[in-house]
Amino acid sequence: MESDKDNTFNSFYTEVKEIEKRDSVLTPKQQIERLLRPGATYRNLNPFDVLQVEPDTSLEEIKKKYRRLSILVHPDKNQDDPDRAQQAFEAVNKAWKSLENEETRKKCMDIIEEAEGRTDLMLAEKRKKAKKDGKDKIPEDDPEQRKHAVYVLTMKLFADLERKRRDLAERDQEERKRKREQEIDEEEKAKAQKEWQKNFEESRQNRVNSWQNFQAQGKSKTKKLKSFKPPKNKPESR
Repeated sequence: MESDKDNTFNSFYTEVKEIEKRDSVLTPKQQIERLLRPGATYRNLNPFDVLQVEPDTSLEEIKKKYRRLSILVHPDKNQDDPDRAQQAFEAVNKAWKSLENEETRKKCMDIIEEAEGRTDLMLAEKRKKAKKDGKDKIPEDDPEQRKHAVYVLTMKLFADLERKRRDLAERDQEERKRKREQEIDEEEKAKAQKEWQKNFEESRQNRVNSWQNFQAQGKSKTKKLKSFKPPKNKPESR
């Protein structure tokens, strides 16, 4: 028996596929709604899903689809709702950049292939269990049902990858923040040390000057004492 979560997702998946079938007649507003409805944050992690193309679609065809979509949702074409149109346009643009770049496209394909492989393993186990229960088939023997299973796992894998990316980015940010705080602390210590050294040098020079002045005054007094001659005694007259 399927859980409520599975039923909700099945309903969503069916809706997505119906929208894809109507893709050629989707209006700009409908495309914006598709790209921004609840849950889009994770659904839009899959660039193939955003551009509504199959993973084995040629790059040239993907580019054509990207251009059509970007025109449909462009803010200039949707001035009655420019903010949401801008968000949708950014999602389409990000998806195209992911697939246009050879390295990121390969990463996306790796996720698709992993989802395919893991789904096949899961279905093989499911067939074994069904056979023990006396059943000849499982629902996923239907190509559309299998495709649905791959779609579900693909979304989960993209979501897992995004969570890992965010965790790494957060740790990297924390590390850079820690290093910067350490640098600021060291700079402040160096500044304080420099200020202390400057004050020490100035006070030492003042002490030296005071001592030199004191010595100079002492020598001056000594000279004055040496130059002093007492008066001669005059003989008394009788």
